Amino acid sequence: MGERSVLRGGTVFDGLGSAGRVADVLVDGGRVAEIGRVTAAGAREFDCDGLYVAPGFVDAHAHSDLVPGMDGPQPFKLHQGVTTEIAGNCGFGFAPLTEESAQVVRDMFDELAGGAEVLPGSFAGFLDTVQRLGPTNHIAYLVGHHTLRLTANGADGELRPGAVERMRALAAEAFEAGAVGFSTGLIYPPGCFADRAELEQIAEVAGVHGRIYATHMRDEGRFLEDAVDEAVAIAGAGGIRLQISHCKAAGIPAHGKARALLDRMEQARLAGVDVVGDQYPYLAGGTVMLALLPNAAAAGGREAMTARLRDPAQRASLRAAAERGNPGDGMWSSTHPARILVTAHADENVVGRALADVAGDGDPFDTLCDLLATDPTAAIVLEMMAEADVREIMRSPLVGVGSDNGPPLGLQHPRTYGCFPRLLGSYVRDEKVLTWEEAIRKATSLIARQFGLAGRGVLLPGCHADVTVFDPERIGHRGTYTEPGVRPDGIHAVLLGGRPVVVDGRFTGERAGQVLRA
Repeated sequence: MGERSVLRGGTVFDGLGSAGRVADVLVDGGRVAEIGRVTAAGAREFDCDGLYVAPGFVDAHAHSDLVPGMDGPQPFKLHQGVTTEIAGNCGFGFAPLTEESAQVVRDMFDELAGGAEVLPGSFAGFLDTVQRLGPTNHIAYLVGHHTLRLTANGADGELRPGAVERMRALAAEAFEAGAVGFSTGLIYPPGCFADRAELEQIAEVAGVHGRIYATHMRDEGRFLEDAVDEAVAIAGAGGIRLQISHCKAAGIPAHGKARALLDRMEQARLAGVDVVGDQYPYLAGGTVMLALLPNAAAAGGREAMTARLRDPAQRASLRAAAERGNPGDGMWSSTHPARILVTAHADENVVGRALADVAGDGDPFDTLCDLLATDPTAAIVLEMMAEADVREIMRSPLVGVGSDNGPPLGLQHPRTYGCFPRLLGSYVRDEKVLTWEEAIRKATSLIARQFGLAGRGVLLPGCHADVTVFDPERIGHRGTYTEPGVRPDGIHAVLLGGRPVVVDGRFTGERAGQVLRA
């Protein structure tokens, strides 16, 4: 149970888009008890004069699934003012897994585990384990389509008899255990091998349980419109809400398509599909290196992929598809080797270097294939977006905030450590792309409502006392792509269920987070 505290004299934002007002906030028993002129003898006092008091930020798109299993508490999100994360995105997840599918996850996506152990088990057992380990902030989980497919079908592209029925049963078990929805990553194996009909079958199960569909769409570039239409159709088949992950117009051929994305989202809402999105405020994205190659590269799992990449004839076939750049052909044609930064690889000599630099006088595509044949779990940051598109998407009232963070280890994208402070410092205070009240709404209630997190993302009497206090003059992040792990500036205090976990900018060391079950 949270202690009794008063946040005294700050400018209070309710998270719903209303203008801030100077008031006191009384927190008692883990809930917000009163907002106004508060008298509370014996309560712990926080002087918030000159500071902004907001609902704790809700990160729509996190890859923090196994962060609670890392050594020691990890306050990297609390230092951004984030109190709740949605994990299990892009189809990636760590339950339900069999011994066989757990090994495939280790082989292909171990970078997302952050050094924590990947174990077989049910979704219910996974949530129990995370709670027992003790999250540093609240986490709600989606069940990933990759995980469902690997467990029901193995790493093959073609579906086995009964695989869809098995995926539906596993999804139902996950929803009953508390998954807030399901996710896809339709540019990654094995999800990239799924057709729309397969995903509609899972959406129907989600609809029975009243859950959400979150998607890394099949294309975020030249064929973006078709990808949005597919996502809307899948959500419509289940009668469920839709979350379009990390909204962007990716790759040089797609620059200028922000309006097309937003138009499609608006049309879908008018047609009855409750769609919103999330965005990180950067021109570069971060992903696994494998995403640069066509889907066919990864068919059959790690050993098959490694053999394929080392075969000259198959490498030539992959190059032709990658340079073509159609859906399923990977992201190679959307960027340039000089804009691809290697952020994780077994060979530490290539980490922190651009692919063009690693290639030197050699061929960059051959270098890419050699790197992946050596380490299929390698990761990259790549510049893909245009500033004008980022700003247009940011201005839409339908798009909230999602960091798309990785685990806080190594050379992560700076969004892992500074997404929310960067948005507020750079795009709100400095550039005035958004007002404070609208930016706070995007970072709180918009996302909490979409994922069904009742009583969170708002600062009103009776709601959960997840609260962030920050200095509007100082908030920001100085991290870069080569030095990302810089602590943000300006986060003064964070309360989690009424318990102060950041005080005067310093983490208290307490693991006060909860697994939030639907």
